[in-house]
Amino acid sequence: MKTRIENATLINEGQRFIGTITIEDDKIMSILPASDTTHAIPEADSVIDAEGLYLIPGVIDEHVHFREPGLTHKADIASESRAAAAGGVTSYMDMPNVIPQTTALEALEAKWKLGAEKSLVNYSFFFGATHTNADLLERLDPRRVCGVKLFMGSSTGNMLVDRAESLHDIFARSPLLIMTHCEDSTLISARLKACRERYGDDPDVCHHAEIRNEEVCFRSTELAVQLAHETGARLHVAHVSTARELSLFSTAPLQDNAGCLNGKSVTAEACIAHLLYTEADYARLGTRIKCNPAIKTEADRTALRRALTDGHIDTVATDHAPHLWSEKEGGCVKAASGMPMVQFSLVSMLKRADEGVLSMERVVELMCHTPARLFQIQGRGFLREGAQADLVLLRPSTPWTLRLCDILSKCGWSPLEGETFNWAVERTYCNGHLVYHHGQIHADSRGQQIIFNR
Repeated sequence: MKTRIENATLINEGQRFIGTITIEDDKIMSILPASDTTHAIPEADSVIDAEGLYLIPGVIDEHVHFREPGLTHKADIASESRAAAAGGVTSYMDMPNVIPQTTALEALEAKWKLGAEKSLVNYSFFFGATHTNADLLERLDPRRVCGVKLFMGSSTGNMLVDRAESLHDIFARSPLLIMTHCEDSTLISARLKACRERYGDDPDVCHHAEIRNEEVCFRSTELAVQLAHETGARLHVAHVSTARELSLFSTAPLQDNAGCLNGKSVTAEACIAHLLYTEADYARLGTRIKCNPAIKTEADRTALRRALTDGHIDTVATDHAPHLWSEKEGGCVKAASGMPMVQFSLVSMLKRADEGVLSMERVVELMCHTPARLFQIQGRGFLREGAQADLVLLRPSTPWTLRLCDILSKCGWSPLEGETFNWAVERTYCNGHLVYHHGQIHADSRGQQIIFNR
């Protein structure tokens, strides 16, 4: 089966040009710029005239919580992968704080089976590090496992690792990239105690950033970077949320897939929530934007946005973390932390491009290319001949306002409800299959397990 998408504006590897892409089965067969008059355009079974539309690689979201197994009352692989497809996300990497936790090899195998059975788009799963399982890290298959997730601060799932000996052992023994959640739990406990003494047992969410403040994040991130340098481990710090933390990261660019481990050894991720909101938004949105690390100051957000283009931030992900709305009731203590973002991450970043925060080419670099380089993903993240046909067709200048009925995540709400976007995902292709088109999910295919070139 051959599909031709012609007259689209392609955004890829820093270039922008009008051209034609032909898909054969699950791969990109050819890419021809409109200026190329020497090569014949291949015949195709289906032809799509994409004049006025933009074509980019499928987004790779390296940081999601799809809640399966064990927490499927609020989300599951089927529902959240559908939301991902509708948002132009064709590959994701899911976190281990589920029930049972993905901290044993058997649990990892079980999640791969669930992915194969249920995921509409491509999938991989992090292995969770604990105080007692460092001996298993060397047994992980580097071709199949995206990385090791380490919670250096308390978060959902009670997977905290905070003993110095255990941390050093994990950093020294992991053959894979370590992604860390960095918040100092001792500081959090002390600040929460003080906040409760002042404001009551469940302080209003507006105090969340006081409890999980800049020092909480910086101290833990500084320790992670120190451990990486001491042991030679490959470190990726998740959801950097403060300006101060940015000083811990280099601006050197990552090399391409096979060489990335010889390039930048410590990298940083920004998440959508910290790029969109400031602590002033708690008054408007309340616990809808409660997440860990906390949303912080306008100065922090400004610094993070600047870091998208100066090289301190390497990737943009979602930390997609659905909860039922009933679980978001309460304040700093009782309300669950996390929000659903995977369906609207791409259009949110394109809105920032319209505002001049960064270029569209840089959006593609941060959300498609660099995740592929960072994790050494085989055949994804780029518009290249022979690569997997993971593609997103975008319609610009099409204002639409997010309504409750548009949300595909199982939890059924979004902090972005009521916001107007100027870009719309027209079509999403995953491995050459049309999985989303103009508001409709096409669920007659399944995603593939992501393979890594290691």
